[in-house]
This record gives sequence, C-alpha cells and structure tokens, in this order.
Amino acid sequence: MPDARPDPDALLAQLRSDEARALRGKLRIYFGASAGVGKTWAMLSAAQREHAAGRDVLVGVAETHGRSETAALLAGLDVLPLRELDYRGRKRAEFDLDAALARKPAVLLVDELAHTNAPGSRHAKRWQDVQELLAAGIEVWSALNVQHLESLNGTVGAITGVRVNETVPDTVLDEADEVVLVDVTPDELAARLAAGKVYLPQQAERAAQNFFRKGNLIALREIALRRTAEHVEDDVRGWRVEQSGAAGRNGKDGQGGGLQAWNTSGAILACVGPHEGAAQTVRTAARLAGQLNVRWHAAYVETPRLQRLAAEERDRILAVLKLAEELGAATAVLTGSDVAEQLAEQARRLNCATLVLGRPEPATGWRRWWPATPMPLPRALARRAPALDIMEVGRADSSRRLSRAPIAGTRADDDDHEKAPVHWPGYAWATAASVALTLVCTPLARVLELSNIVMLFMLGVVGVAMRFGRGPSALAALLNVAAFDYFFVPPRLSFAVSDVQYVLTFAIMLGVGLLVGQLMAGLRFAAGVSTSRERRARSLFELTRELSAALESTQVVALGAAAVQGHFGGHALVLVTDAADQLVLPKSPPEGFDAQVADWAFRHGQPAGLATATLAAQPWHYVPLQAPMRVRGVLALSPAQPRWLLIPEQAQQLDTLARQIAIALERVHYVEVAQQAVVEMESERLRNALLGAISHDVRTPLTALIALAESLQTLPPEAHAEAARAIVAQAHELHALVNNLLDMARLESGIAGGAVNLRRDWQSVEEVVGSAIRAARPALGNTMVQTALEPGLPLVEFDAVLIERVLVNLIENATKYGAPPIVVGARAETGTLVLTVRDHGPGLPAALLGREQKLFDKFTRGETESATPGVGLGLAICRAVVSAHGGEIAAANAQGGGAEFTVTLPRREPPEPAEEAQL
Repeated sequence: MPDARPDPDALLAQLRSDEARALRGKLRIYFGASAGVGKTWAMLSAAQREHAAGRDVLVGVAETHGRSETAALLAGLDVLPLRELDYRGRKRAEFDLDAALARKPAVLLVDELAHTNAPGSRHAKRWQDVQELLAAGIEVWSALNVQHLESLNGTVGAITGVRVNETVPDTVLDEADEVVLVDVTPDELAARLAAGKVYLPQQAERAAQNFFRKGNLIALREIALRRTAEHVEDDVRGWRVEQSGAAGRNGKDGQGGGLQAWNTSGAILACVGPHEGAAQTVRTAARLAGQLNVRWHAAYVETPRLQRLAAEERDRILAVLKLAEELGAATAVLTGSDVAEQLAEQARRLNCATLVLGRPEPATGWRRWWPATPMPLPRALARRAPALDIMEVGRADSSRRLSRAPIAGTRADDDDHEKAPVHWPGYAWATAASVALTLVCTPLARVLELSNIVMLFMLGVVGVAMRFGRGPSALAALLNVAAFDYFFVPPRLSFAVSDVQYVLTFAIMLGVGLLVGQLMAGLRFAAGVSTSRERRARSLFELTRELSAALESTQVVALGAAAVQGHFGGHALVLVTDAADQLVLPKSPPEGFDAQVADWAFRHGQPAGLATATLAAQPWHYVPLQAPMRVRGVLALSPAQPRWLLIPEQAQQLDTLARQIAIALERVHYVEVAQQAVVEMESERLRNALLGAISHDVRTPLTALIALAESLQTLPPEAHAEAARAIVAQAHELHALVNNLLDMARLESGIAGGAVNLRRDWQSVEEVVGSAIRAARPALGNTMVQTALEPGLPLVEFDAVLIERVLVNLIENATKYGAPPIVVGARAETGTLVLTVRDHGPGLPAALLGREQKLFDKFTRGETESATPGVGLGLAICRAVVSAHGGEIAAANAQGGGAEFTVTLPRREPPEPAEEAQL
C-alpha cells in the first residue's frame, strides 16, 4: 500500500508560499478588449461599493478621458494628488508612488496599468509601481486592454494594423488574484464611440475608420475572452492542486473524493535570431508556454558571422533577450559556428520538447542563388534532433521596434562584445607581406620551380591569416595570385596566361588562401569565446578561494569589490549592514553613486539602477547581496562597459559573484556570533566558578567570624584573648581573599587597557624575598621556610610590590598544598633572574602532569574537591604579574619530591653607582 503521508519539504514550501502570499497585497485587473468598454467605470463603481462598506479606498490615478459619467463616480472618494515632473520643459503629472506607500490604504486604484512613466520616475512602467505596492501589502485595482499584453502585441498588431508601444508582461496578468472581464458587444461599443462616450468627435471619427472597425472589435473580443478563460483555467488548476495536497494530508488516495494534481512536461526553447521577427518568436513561445503550463527558455547563437553585426542590430538582439526574460524565460547566449548543433545541444541539456523558430525572410537578389547557409535551419535541426517538435512562427506584417534597453553613459556606436573594428594596419601588413614575398622570390625564380614559388606565396597567406585574420588574409591571397601571375608566369610582366593550367593554379592559390583565412577566423573566434569563459570561471574561482579564508567582514568587502571591479572594470562598492541592520553608506561616495537607490535595492531585495527597470537612468547598477537567510548588503557597480550588463552571461556572472559575497558575509557573521557565544559561555563559566568559590571560601570565614563574635558574649573574660586571636586569623584570611580578587581585577583591567602600570626600580632580591616571607607569616604559622639565595645577587629592575606579591602567593600555595620545609631560592643567570619556591609535599596532581600551565588559569585549584580554602586566583595573579614584567612562570615536580614553581624575569646589568646617582 503506497505511503500516503505528506512530503515534509512540500508542506514547508507550501507554508512559505502561503506566508509570502499573506504578506503580499492582492491585485485585481479589470480586463477589456479595447478602450471604451467601461473598465474604469466598473472599477470606480466597485470602489464606491467598497467605500460604502467602510473600507479605506484611495484613488491613486483614474483616467476619465473627459467622460462625465466616469468622473461622477469619483465623488466621495479620496483622490491622491499627482506628482509633477519636468520633461523637456513641460510639466507632466504622474502617479505619486511614495505618497501612496506612505498613505498605505486598504484598496488603491491605479488606472492604465500599461502606462509609461515620465523620465525621472522610480520605475519605467506603471505596472512596476504596482508590483512595489503589492510587495508593501496594499491591495491594488487596475485596468488593462488586451492589446497591451506583451505576448499578444504582435497578434493584435497584425489584426488591427496598429502596434502599441506600451505593453505589460503576461506574468502580471497571470499572477493577478482577480481578473474581471469588462465586455460589451461590438455594436454597442460602436454606438458608444459614435455618441462621443469614448473619444472626442474628431478622434472618434478617425478611430472608427481605423482601429474600431467591426471586424477588429470582434477579433479583439475573442482574444480577450480566450485570455480571460486561460486565467480562469489557471485558477481551477491551482485549486485542484491545492485540493489534491489537502486530500493527501487527510490520508485520501486520490479515489472517490480525492483529487489528482495535473502533471505536465515538455519545456519550450525559443530560438532568437538576428532577423526582425525575433520578438514575435519570443511572444509566441511565451503564449504557448502559458497555454501548456510548461517552463520555457530562449537562446541566441552567436556565430563568427553574427559577431560582426552592427551595433544597432546587436542592440535589437539584446532587447529581444530582455523581452524574453520579462516574459518569464531563462535566457542564454550560445557561441559556435553551427547554429543547429548548438540549439539541439541546448534543447537536450534543458530537456526541451519543442523548438520555436522564426520564419526567415525570403531571399532576394543574389542571396536567392547563393544562400547564407548550406541547409535551412529547420531541416538541420530535424536531422540533429529528430525527436524534437519544431514550430515555425509566422512573420507579423506590422512590427514594432523594441525600445533599446536604457543604458546610461553609452552611445549608439558602442559595442558590448568587444567587437573588433576594421584594422587597416592589418591590410597594410598584408600588402607589405605580398610585396616582400615578391622581392624575395624574384631572385629565387632562376633556381626554384614555379611550384615552389607558389608554396612560398601560400605560406605568406597562412602567416597573414594567423596574425591578422580573415580580411587581410583574403587581400594577401588576391595580391599574391596577382603578383605570381604578373612577375613569374610566362609571359612575365603581363597578366596574360599562355598556359591554361596556370588558371587552375591561380584558383587553388586563391581558394586555399580564403579557406585558411576562414579557418583562422573561426579559430580566433573560438579562442575568444574560450578566453571569455575561462576569464569568468577564473574570476569566480579566485573570489571563492579568497573568500573561503576571510574571517572578517572588512576582508569580504575588499575582496568582493576587487573581484567585481577586476571582471567588469570601472568602480565597484560592497556595502554591508551595521548592528541595527541598516545599510552602511560610504563616507565619500564616488561620482554618480546614489545612496537612496542603494537603500531601495537593499530594502526591496531587487536590482535597481543601470540596465534594470527601476531608476534605469542611474549610472550605477545596484544588486542586493541576497544570502540564504536574508539580504546582507548591496553590491554597487559602475562598469567600464555598461552594455555588458545586458548580456545574459555577464548578468549571470554578476549575480553569481554577488551571491558568493553574500554567502561569505553571512558565514563571517555567524563566525562572529559563534565567537561571541564562546566568549559568553566562558564568561558564564568563570562567573559560576567565582560565585561557587566565593560562596564557599567567603562564607566559611564569615561564619567563623560570626560564631566567634557571638561566643564573646558567653565566654569568660580569660578566654576572650583566644577568641580575639581566632577572629583576627579569620579576618586575615578573608582579607587575603579580597586582596586576591582586587589584584586580579586590577591586573585584568590593565591588560585589557593595553598595559599594566609597573613601578620599576632597582631592587635588592634579598630584601624582596625577606619581606615576602614576613608578609606570608600569618599563613605560614609554624611552617619552616628556608632560603637558598646565590651569594652576590645583583640589583634587578622590577616592581618590588608586585614581585613580593608573587612570592607571597607562591609561599601560601606551598603552605596549603605542600609540606615543610619550604625553600625560596634565587640565582642570577645570563640576562635573567630565576626565583624558585619549592615544597616537599606530594607534588603536582597526576591529572595536571603534561599540562602544568593549566594551574595558572583563573579559578583553577590543585584539587577539584578540597577542604583547603581558596578560589584559585593566586597562581593566576602570579602569571599576570610575571607576564607584565616580560617573564615566564612554570610549575613542575622537583627531584626528591614536592612541587617547584620557577619565575624567570629578564634583567640587564645594573648601572654604575655614579650613573645610579644621576638616575
């Protein structure tokens, strides 16, 4: 029996989708076959009903076109004032996007979805404004005509003879939550047009003769009805899929009440060519993919011949690829000399079932007898991929020129692929090479056969082809044939040929020269493509390798900016966020950088600026650094060649670099979080150790002090002296504990501040040792202390108070954990003073052998559980003091038993008495 349990990944994806859908505003589109069907009237009528129901309704923009019935529906509704923009010396009123976002009503009316905004607006199209409003959680109502849909633009243009320039991607209509069809019959619309309810009388008469003919209206009405039905079908399919998932979650097996999801397969590959009808091919593929509910791709194959296209034609190809991306396709630019082979391989790689081709233009003139390709593309594709379905798209009679993608700071003659201009020096070198070969071969003609002379001339053609390419090699081939004929073939100094066989020689020379030039041009093209791919892969590899070793965000910022700038040229900035999750802007921004655009890209998680649909007039391109968890910053780029950003491969390379930088920033962030967690854990451990030690070692003397003080009230007078001595002993013990804590705090604060203030002076080692033994006398009690001081110890420069404290702590430690006698020694070695404190007890614990330095950590005691008082700070204080003096401290088991602590301090020769007096 099959497992009916739901897929956890599918459930999680569904939950995320539902959450994102809940945060996003709803879109309602009033859809009609043409202007005048009553879309705005229907939208305002529904707005009045919602307003009467108590909802917050705001009219962002409503185009009444002077119709009094429509304008009357604005009464009682809040209308957002339009924003005025200066465009070519004239004022243009546009929808105020920022004011609508600040107002954030429950329902916002934005008429004419396909409207093109004035230059200077945030977005180029009004539908892009609507997308930002929806992302902010605002419900938007809008209106759209069928001829403004991008995929239907060519079809409607072919029917009506009018091609509109303002279009909306089909995905906007497909993703709408509600589509309300506003429909009237063609006769009723013609009557409304004649009554002046659509246009003014003069405009209405001209429209009735052109666009609003009855046949056009019937066709447009059919298209609108079909497109609305497709949207309803998508809603039904989505509902069935949801119900199928719900049935699976409820344990149903798909029978009876259960629903089965609809499975479709077979992707579509649209082949973009250099001809004028490429845009129509893309639109047809998009419409077909929508009808079949399959994914689709668009590919353009650049051959050596197409690489020499003019900049205007290359701009048209890039515009078609951008159109395909807007319609939902994944685009790619392929390179190779065989178009059919590249397309067939791409179709196999992407698992595409259908190829959509544009119908080529009929050959005219000499091309009719000398075709550009030896075999038509559909036949070549059918031979290389017989399992693929091939569809040819008819050419539209009326074509609209695609607007060039807005690129700031470029001219029409710029190129995006480093297209090589005509290199006249190459032709000059080809001419010079031909002349040089002629001069060299002239004296050799007396000793060499003419066949060998031919080989020399052909060798010259090969050399020119290798160095300068196709054109110069063709010129060299022609010149060499002419020079061989004129100077070497009898009769000499004449182009006449006495032997007909030489005509074949001339043809072979010319053919070989042209063939070699063609082959070398193909090799140079393939080498250039390989170099470009290797350059992209190398830049990505180097960035990944360098980022893997970065441990700080500043390193990631520097490496990322350098990698992007090295690949694209120009200037690059990597902007990261601060602790408050705000974008940190540069203190001195470069020319053209706009902080507001960068902040917009960061907050919305979408590219903006150059080569995008948002603020495209900006000279910088802004890419959000989208990491798996959240946006980590913004990558700002002002490339050396702005048009590179229109090439799909270069755009994908930039996105990949940005993704690598974002992942590195997120990794560094979590490394810092982990380090901070380790520090907090260590601090918590030390805090707990301190509290545990104090709760034990402070409570004991305090309890004893309280008990002794209370006993004074009951003890006889002759016992008061003994109790007083006990009180004093407990007080000294508590005082020593507090001194250790204060000394450790002072030393830690000094180390954290960068230095410990030492009061260095020339001191006598014997005096410091004696004062340390006296200071430790309360802790020693009756314990015997011996000294082993080397005779004639020199003066040593150190802080006497701190070194005495070190010796006191070592002596007290030996008293607590060792056995008498305790031996304090000192000796002078070359450049150092060695102090030792040894006891004759059991020695160091076995658990600490091999890691004796662990003894000098804070709150570390020789025995884990011990009745001996102490918090484990004495040895830590010793190490801090010795380290501040530039010395070392160590612990080890001594020969003969017991533990020995060794302090090594650096020293220099003491000054002479006269010098000391001056000091």
